[in-house]
Amino acid sequence: MAQRHTRFGDRARYWFDSTLARGASALVGWMALLCLAVVVPASAVLVWTDPDAPASPADRLAQVWHLTGETLRLGGATGPPLRVTMSVLLALVALLYVSTLVGLITTALTERLTELRRGRSTVLEQGHAVVLGWSEQVFTVVGELVAAGANQPRAAVAVLADRDKTAMEVALSTKVGPVGRTRLICRSGPTTDPSVLTLTSPAAAGVVLVLPHDEPDADAEVVKTLLALRAALAGEGSRPPVVAVVRDDRYRLAASLAAGPGGVVLESDNVTARLIVQAARGPGLSLVHQELLDFAGDEFYLITEPALAGRPFGDALLAYSTSTVVGIMRGGAPLLNPPAQTPIAPDDLLIVISRDDDTVWLDDCAESVEKAAMASGPATPTRPERVLLLGWNRRAPLIVDQLRRRARPGSAVDVVADDGDAATVRQVSEAEAHGGTGLTLTLHHGDVTRPETLRRLDVHSYDSVIVLGREPAPEQPAGDPDNRTLVTLLLLRQLEEATGRELPVVTELIDDRNRALAPIGPGADVIISGKLIGLLMAQISQNRHLAAVFEELFSAEGTGIRLRPATDYVLPGCETAFATVVAAARQRGECAIGYRSHDDASTSPGYGVRINPPKPERRRWAAGDEVVVVGKD
Repeated sequence: MAQRHTRFGDRARYWFDSTLARGASALVGWMALLCLAVVVPASAVLVWTDPDAPASPADRLAQVWHLTGETLRLGGATGPPLRVTMSVLLALVALLYVSTLVGLITTALTERLTELRRGRSTVLEQGHAVVLGWSEQVFTVVGELVAAGANQPRAAVAVLADRDKTAMEVALSTKVGPVGRTRLICRSGPTTDPSVLTLTSPAAAGVVLVLPHDEPDADAEVVKTLLALRAALAGEGSRPPVVAVVRDDRYRLAASLAAGPGGVVLESDNVTARLIVQAARGPGLSLVHQELLDFAGDEFYLITEPALAGRPFGDALLAYSTSTVVGIMRGGAPLLNPPAQTPIAPDDLLIVISRDDDTVWLDDCAESVEKAAMASGPATPTRPERVLLLGWNRRAPLIVDQLRRRARPGSAVDVVADDGDAATVRQVSEAEAHGGTGLTLTLHHGDVTRPETLRRLDVHSYDSVIVLGREPAPEQPAGDPDNRTLVTLLLLRQLEEATGRELPVVTELIDDRNRALAPIGPGADVIISGKLIGLLMAQISQNRHLAAVFEELFSAEGTGIRLRPATDYVLPGCETAFATVVAAARQRGECAIGYRSHDDASTSPGYGVRINPPKPERRRWAAGDEVVVVGKD
């Protein structure tokens, strides 16, 4: 019996499901039956329990129908069948009209809200910054653009990427933080589609920045995005400045052609290699680069100064108390640290480091110079360098090339790589030997994440140790690229604790969040490649002429930023103004732009680095202090 009831229940449920599968008409019918099954009995109860209800059953049934019609909006008219039928028909037409109208309005509002959530509306801004693409650099770029526009009343940054709009807004809000008065606008869509690019109104933008994504075909995607931008701007009267980044030098020419005459294309791997080598040759330089590139401190500006026209460049070095002159922009080309006798032409622009463009004012500081405190001996002699390169990736050959260009006679580079990278290292080594550069490149086989590999090396005998992360193979699953680097740093830290001697380590990290995990000192040299490139893009976006300045500063053969012993400029232990250091550097053919205090290296917010200090500011110079200068090796 129970089985029969079960089968009957299954058949009833199956029949019910089958009727619903017939479509909307069946669903409407079941809803009508359900409503009648509830409303008719309830109306009957109300009528039969009403003391004022009519006595005859026919009149009571008519009243039940009237209540049912009012409840279900079916008219509820009584009388001849034709009258009742017409009443129901009109009520159904009214119900259909109202339901359709409500449905259309609801659908339109839903589509509009969906479009807004998808970020498909056009940005109506003027002079805003447009960021195309999404990668870890986007947080640095947007953060710096927000800082740069903090004093502007209507600053706006529009980000376009092929990601969900809400997800982008949440990520930017979490990592960038408060944006103040700057409007942050996200739009969703492929950056390679010209019709989608118009959503950001690039023709009205003040600058357009193109970021590479984190996939292997990132450079080709950047070139395609630049071509799409050119197509989107076709027919427009003016084109905004464009700043783009590629990883591989092979794509730089194509990207430059696509960006147009006013575009600036940076090669991230090459810039990163240069910064790593500079930090390896001058421990602490990564902190100087960080200070100069972000908008939180002092940065580069180009200014006109008619009062200095015709005077020698050396006079300009002490002409500003709160700004530092480092060169001349002449005909669009930078002349960093020119000879002190170089005359300043009327149409020259001065390249200065200052807190802001409105903090550059003339204030002669020559009276603060104390010649008696200036050192008169020869500069500290240079010597051959020994560099230990732990790990290998696509930037390693560029690092070796930069070391070769800067190599002093007798310098050597030892590379530790596993068997997977040995063939590539050997090819680079043979190229170096064939070139006759004088730089000795030696390969050591081993896994840098194993303690026995590092114990075989006398790591303390090297002038600097560069730690690189290994590139994951295309067939391997994506993971944290800094995992191997962190393991190697932990082993090096163990060696430091065992010997009690500090190692001059330069570390390349991909993810800025791993900086807090790295077992190194707070003031150690850490190159966060994506972050530094993002800072550089933001600086150039505010003034594209600065691209040539940074190209010169980061080049191997040109004038760059150096750390020199303070004893080369002032007598150790004496108290004197920074103007004295500037004057001493001028005598040596250099521009002093700051210093690094040895005593404050582990306690001060900037780890002892001070860029563009006031020239009248006095301090006692210790033997371990260093002066930051712009000059040649």
